[in-house]
Amino acid sequence: MPLPTIQDFTRSCHDPACYSQLPEDWWVAVADIVGSTLLATSGRDHTVNFVAGAVVAALSAVLGADQGMGGATTCQFGGDGATAAVPPHCHQKVAEVLAALAWWAREELDISLRVGMVPIKALTASGLATLAALQDFGNGDGFGQFLGQGMTVAESWVKADLVWRLEPKAGPIPGLEQLSCRWRPVAAQRGVVLCVIADPLAPGIAGIEVLARLLAEIETAVPTGSAGPLGDGSRLLPKLLPSWQSLWLEACTEPSLLRRLRRAVRAVVGSLIIGVVHRLGGRVGPIDTVRYRHALAERSDYRKVSGGPRLVLDVTVDEADRIEAILARAEQAGEILYGTSRADAATMTCLVGNYLADRHVHFVDGAGLGFWRASIELKAKHKAVA
Repeated sequence: MPLPTIQDFTRSCHDPACYSQLPEDWWVAVADIVGSTLLATSGRDHTVNFVAGAVVAALSAVLGADQGMGGATTCQFGGDGATAAVPPHCHQKVAEVLAALAWWAREELDISLRVGMVPIKALTASGLATLAALQDFGNGDGFGQFLGQGMTVAESWVKADLVWRLEPKAGPIPGLEQLSCRWRPVAAQRGVVLCVIADPLAPGIAGIEVLARLLAEIETAVPTGSAGPLGDGSRLLPKLLPSWQSLWLEACTEPSLLRRLRRAVRAVVGSLIIGVVHRLGGRVGPIDTVRYRHALAERSDYRKVSGGPRLVLDVTVDEADRIEAILARAEQAGEILYGTSRADAATMTCLVGNYLADRHVHFVDGAGLGFWRASIELKAKHKAVA
């Protein structure tokens, strides 16, 4: 089933007419890192983002191979996890890859990755809508956007219920060769990087209408299209050499020592080429680092929807205060629950097919797992009202 595409986030992200209800024979794939609190406090937030990016890379490889899905796929990065909408004929392959990802994360990186799959049929039977669309950046680049409460409830079911859980199992994992994490954290230019997560309390269309009004209010305070934490890409400085941590993470995606060494060498050479070209003026032959950095900023996922808005914005402290005041009023009115966090920089994990052909998409988070910190606040509020 071809899914509709969204080009203008502000205008379309909360318009049900821009989405399709997922059929009952589809599935929701869920991956969630266990123990994010300990990992964050021990300085492993970079690794957490990399594992979440690995889930998107692997599932994108599986779903992208399905001609009915097109180039962009219905995967969404969540900072310390990821979700995806899966058509029925991809169910078995996705389940195998999820199990293999959980095995790999545990054995190679000492991270417990909880994975599972929930049928849309079960969500529909519980009265939950799961609407999906593709955020389209053009040229086959994009990711999933989800309206309704289905995705967030599916995540909670996998976390709480063994019925939907998949056990780790060794197996091949496609797509990880495209995953990298070589950029430095991008410091806030305007004052603070604000992560926002909000969920509607009313189900169905009523909740979607609340979120549409909420986003309109936020847009009056800060036009989010101009508040991306990567700006227009001009502030991104290519490294001459990746960090040891980045090289180690990329090497861990390969199964043998020889292939790990080759992967590390490719990473060093690739970074060195881009870094030198940038310092020579930005263009040598087919390599244009000015265009690449601009495209990189355009193809970042700093604005997305999974039930409600998930935003990573570079704003002034006053603008952050205004956004939080808007959220607080809506929460006091009984319309939403929300969580926010502030950081001094944004981090980035990259999925690069071919940067010369503009085949790449980039996942942003607030430094120190900003999305996770916002989600902790939101989860506490959900528990309080349960």
